[in-house]
Amino acid sequence: MLHIEPVKKKPSFPGLLLSALLLAAALALFLAGTRSVSGRTEAEQLTILENAIRRASVQCYAIEGRYPPSVEYLEDHYGIVVDTDRYAVFYDGFASNLMPDITVIPLETEDDRL
Repeated sequence: MLHIEPVKKKPSFPGLLLSALLLAAALALFLAGTRSVSGRTEAEQLTILENAIRRASVQCYAIEGRYPPSVEYLEDHYGIVVDTDRYAVFYDGFASNLMPDITVIPLETEDDRL
């Protein structure tokens, strides 16, 4: 019986270079997509926190007849949780019968600086 083995070619340098470039391009696209999704998630979390503080303030006004004096009051009585390591909340209540100005700003973390 005749047994024929195919001749194995050694990979050429241009072929290896092309493969490496395609792998690097795929990896770069994957990382760019991951960062994009992460950025959108951060923006959504910021909006969700601001809306939660606003809704709790309105709920407090509806129940108690006045807007809360501070975010800490909302945390103690209305279940609001603020991650102070990630966000700074500016809550400016001019009067107890006027809607306070609520601003949530993301804090810079060490990961952001890298």
